[in-house]
Amino acid sequence: MSTITYLEMRSLEQLRPKRCADARFDIRECTVKQWRFNRFLYFTVGEDWQWNDKRGWSDEQWRDYAEADSLRTFLASYDGSPAGFFELREDDGAIEIAYFGLLPAFYGRGFGGALLTRAIEEAWKSGPGRVWVHTCTEDHPAALSNYQARGMTSFKVETRR
Repeated sequence: MSTITYLEMRSLEQLRPKRCADARFDIRECTVKQWRFNRFLYFTVGEDWQWNDKRGWSDEQWRDYAEADSLRTFLASYDGSPAGFFELREDDGAIEIAYFGLLPAFYGRGFGGALLTRAIEEAWKSGPGRVWVHTCTEDHPAALSNYQARGMTSFKVETRR
Protein backbone atom coordinates (compact mmCIF):
# COMPACT_ATOMS: atom_id res chain seq x y z
CA MET A 1 0.00 0.00 0.00
CA SER A 2 1.25 3.47 -0.90
CA THR A 3 0.20 6.92 0.26
CA ILE A 4 0.49 9.61 -2.40
CA THR A 5 0.66 13.24 -1.32
CA TYR A 6 0.00 16.02 -3.83
CA LEU A 7 1.56 19.38 -2.96
CA GLU A 8 1.40 22.81 -4.50
CA MET A 9 2.65 26.34 -4.27
CA ARG A 10 0.42 29.21 -5.38
CA SER A 11 3.03 31.96 -5.33
CA LEU A 12 6.81 32.26 -5.42
CA GLU A 13 6.60 34.24 -2.18
CA GLN A 14 5.77 30.95 -0.40
CA LEU A 15 9.22 29.57 -1.25
CA ARG A 16 11.55 29.04 1.68
CA PRO A 17 14.81 28.59 -0.22
CA LYS A 18 17.75 26.45 0.74
CA ARG A 19 21.06 27.26 -0.93
CA CYS A 20 24.19 25.21 -1.43
CA ALA A 21 27.44 26.99 -0.61
CA ASP A 22 29.57 24.32 -2.31
CA ALA A 23 30.59 25.79 -5.68
CA ARG A 24 31.20 22.26 -7.02
CA PHE A 25 27.41 21.72 -7.04
CA ASP A 26 25.90 23.17 -10.20
CA ILE A 27 22.47 23.02 -11.87
CA ARG A 28 21.93 23.69 -15.55
CA GLU A 29 19.13 23.25 -18.02
CA CYS A 30 19.64 20.55 -20.64
CA THR A 31 18.74 22.65 -23.69
CA VAL A 32 19.52 19.88 -26.17
CA LYS A 33 16.74 17.34 -25.73
CA GLN A 34 18.04 13.77 -25.56
CA TRP A 35 15.43 11.19 -24.65
CA ARG A 36 18.07 8.55 -23.83
CA PHE A 37 19.54 10.90 -21.21
CA ASN A 38 16.12 11.43 -19.61
CA ARG A 39 15.65 7.66 -19.58
CA PHE A 40 19.08 7.20 -17.95
CA LEU A 41 18.21 9.74 -15.24
CA TYR A 42 14.79 8.20 -14.63
CA PHE A 43 16.20 4.68 -14.27
CA THR A 44 19.24 5.69 -12.21
CA VAL A 45 17.49 8.05 -9.80
CA GLY A 46 14.28 6.02 -9.62
CA GLU A 47 15.84 2.60 -9.09
CA ASP A 48 15.79 2.83 -5.29
CA TRP A 49 12.29 4.32 -5.18
CA GLN A 50 10.18 1.98 -7.32
CA TRP A 51 9.70 4.41 -10.20
CA ASN A 52 7.96 1.89 -12.42
CA ASP A 53 5.48 3.89 -14.48
CA LYS A 54 7.88 4.37 -17.40
CA ARG A 55 10.06 1.24 -17.11
CA GLY A 56 8.24 -0.59 -19.88
CA TRP A 57 8.19 2.31 -22.32
CA SER A 58 9.38 1.90 -25.88
CA ASP A 59 12.05 4.13 -27.40
CA GLU A 60 9.29 5.98 -29.24
CA GLN A 61 7.36 6.67 -26.02
CA TRP A 62 10.53 7.99 -24.39
CA ARG A 63 11.27 10.20 -27.38
CA ASP A 64 7.73 11.62 -27.43
CA TYR A 65 7.85 12.34 -23.70
CA ALA A 66 11.37 13.72 -23.28
CA GLU A 67 11.49 15.75 -26.47
CA ALA A 68 8.08 17.39 -26.05
CA ASP A 69 8.04 21.18 -26.06
CA SER A 70 6.18 21.11 -22.74
CA LEU A 71 9.06 19.39 -20.89
CA ARG A 72 12.24 20.99 -19.58
CA THR A 73 15.05 18.95 -18.00
CA PHE A 74 17.67 20.24 -15.57
CA LEU A 75 20.80 18.40 -14.48
CA ALA A 76 22.58 18.85 -11.17
CA SER A 77 26.25 17.99 -11.24
CA TYR A 78 29.00 17.83 -8.68
CA ASP A 79 32.57 18.24 -9.90
CA GLY A 80 31.33 17.27 -13.37
CA SER A 81 29.54 14.09 -12.27
CA PRO A 82 25.75 13.82 -12.59
CA ALA A 83 24.29 14.33 -9.11
CA GLY A 84 20.54 14.69 -9.72
CA PHE A 85 17.87 16.13 -11.95
CA PHE A 86 14.42 17.54 -12.24
CA GLU A 87 11.89 17.77 -15.02
CA LEU A 88 9.34 20.57 -15.32
CA ARG A 89 6.23 19.98 -17.38
CA GLU A 90 3.65 22.54 -18.43
CA ASP A 91 0.25 21.29 -17.41
CA ASP A 92 -2.82 23.40 -18.22
CA GLY A 93 -1.61 26.73 -16.76
CA ALA A 94 0.44 25.05 -14.06
CA ILE A 95 3.96 23.67 -13.88
CA GLU A 96 4.42 20.16 -12.55
CA ILE A 97 7.71 19.07 -11.08
CA ALA A 98 7.31 15.81 -12.97
CA TYR A 99 10.43 14.04 -11.70
CA PHE A 100 12.97 15.11 -9.10
CA GLY A 101 15.79 13.34 -7.33
CA LEU A 102 19.43 12.68 -6.61
CA LEU A 103 21.68 9.87 -7.77
CA PRO A 104 22.58 7.43 -4.97
CA ALA A 105 26.15 8.72 -4.49
CA PHE A 106 24.68 12.08 -3.45
CA TYR A 107 22.10 11.02 -0.85
CA GLY A 108 22.51 12.68 2.53
CA ARG A 109 24.86 15.43 1.36
CA GLY A 110 22.39 18.30 1.71
CA PHE A 111 21.80 18.86 -2.01
CA GLY A 112 18.09 17.99 -2.12
CA GLY A 113 16.89 21.28 -0.66
CA ALA A 114 19.03 23.33 -3.02
CA LEU A 115 17.92 21.27 -6.02
CA LEU A 116 14.26 21.67 -5.09
CA THR A 117 14.71 25.40 -4.52
CA ARG A 118 16.05 25.73 -8.05
CA ALA A 119 13.23 23.57 -9.47
CA ILE A 120 10.62 25.82 -7.86
CA GLU A 121 12.38 29.01 -8.96
CA GLU A 122 12.64 27.75 -12.55
CA ALA A 123 9.00 26.66 -12.53
CA TRP A 124 7.82 30.15 -11.53
CA LYS A 125 9.77 31.85 -14.34
CA SER A 126 7.08 31.02 -16.90
CA GLY A 127 4.33 32.65 -14.81
CA PRO A 128 2.11 29.66 -14.01
CA GLY A 129 -0.95 29.78 -11.78
CA ARG A 130 0.67 27.22 -9.51
CA VAL A 131 3.57 24.80 -9.18
CA TRP A 132 2.77 21.28 -8.04
CA VAL A 133 4.31 17.88 -7.41
CA HIS A 134 3.35 14.53 -5.99
CA THR A 135 5.36 12.16 -3.84
CA CYS A 136 4.61 8.83 -2.23
CA THR A 137 5.71 6.71 0.67
CA GLU A 138 8.05 4.74 -1.63
CA ASP A 139 10.09 7.87 -2.43
CA HIS A 140 13.13 8.93 -0.40
CA PRO A 141 12.17 9.24 3.27
CA ALA A 142 13.05 12.97 3.22
CA ALA A 143 11.08 13.79 0.05
CA LEU A 144 7.82 14.93 1.66
CA SER A 145 9.57 16.95 4.36
CA ASN A 146 11.78 18.63 1.73
CA TYR A 147 8.73 19.74 -0.28
CA GLN A 148 7.07 21.05 2.88
CA ALA A 149 10.25 22.77 4.10
CA ARG A 150 10.44 24.69 0.82
CA GLY A 151 6.88 25.99 1.39
CA MET A 152 4.73 23.58 -0.60
CA THR A 153 1.41 22.60 0.96
CA SER A 154 -0.64 19.44 0.57
CA PHE A 155 -3.87 19.63 -1.39
CA LYS A 156 -4.72 15.92 -1.72
CA VAL A 157 -3.69 12.63 -0.16
CA GLU A 158 -4.71 9.23 -1.46
CA THR A 159 -3.89 5.62 -0.69
CA ARG A 160 -3.33 3.00 -3.36
CA ARG A 161 -2.82 -0.73 -3.06
